[in-house]
Amino acid sequence: MSAAVLTFRGLQVPYVVPWTGEKPFTSPLVLQRGPRGPRIGYKDENPAADRHDGVLYVRQPIAPGLGRPDFPNMHSRRQLRAVKHMRCQVRGGSTFGRSDERHLFLMRAPGGRPIAEGEKTTAAPVCVPCAVEAVNACPHLRGSYAAALVGYYPSWGVAGVVYDPSTLQPLPSETDEPLEYVAHDDPRLPWTVAARYAISLHDVTPVDLADLASLETAPAVCEGRR
Repeated sequence: MSAAVLTFRGLQVPYVVPWTGEKPFTSPLVLQRGPRGPRIGYKDENPAADRHDGVLYVRQPIAPGLGRPDFPNMHSRRQLRAVKHMRCQVRGGSTFGRSDERHLFLMRAPGGRPIAEGEKTTAAPVCVPCAVEAVNACPHLRGSYAAALVGYYPSWGVAGVVYDPSTLQPLPSETDEPLEYVAHDDPRLPWTVAARYAISLHDVTPVDLADLASLETAPAVCEGRR
């Protein structure tokens, strides 16, 4: 059965958005001997819960609806699930089922920049009706967004915080962003605490969202949260 869509003060809260009751918590880090060599880990680590594909992830409670939504951010586990399994970032339903076998991606577009071939992203796809709703309701997208249909979206790596192997202290980011993009083959990956799962976008076709919505023959909304 689908879970109810959550709202806050009349606004629908996207599936990937964390709530203040879901703040990540810190745990002591230690040096581990992993199957591929030394790596960072939690002192009281549970590999089944704390790692995905061998990568250490930030610890974050799962309590949607508790507190207030933190709209600019994403919940690490719901983001992982949405991106890896192509679930709508707004309602959490599957975005599979289009006749062209593609998935719609919607992103901020400062200066009108389109979504590029090969672009790396931590954004989950979105169904067409939810995309239309998002550009009308979200101030971060209103008047400055790009939409594209994507045919191929391989796993690329993660976005997270990289730690010094010697001190186990966080290293300064190489960019102005708080999270560093780290590829699967990057030697820094064993020393990264991931917050988001990253993919690359290929077979990218920019689209006009209004035109796409006028031609859409799919159900009014995606299947909802699961």
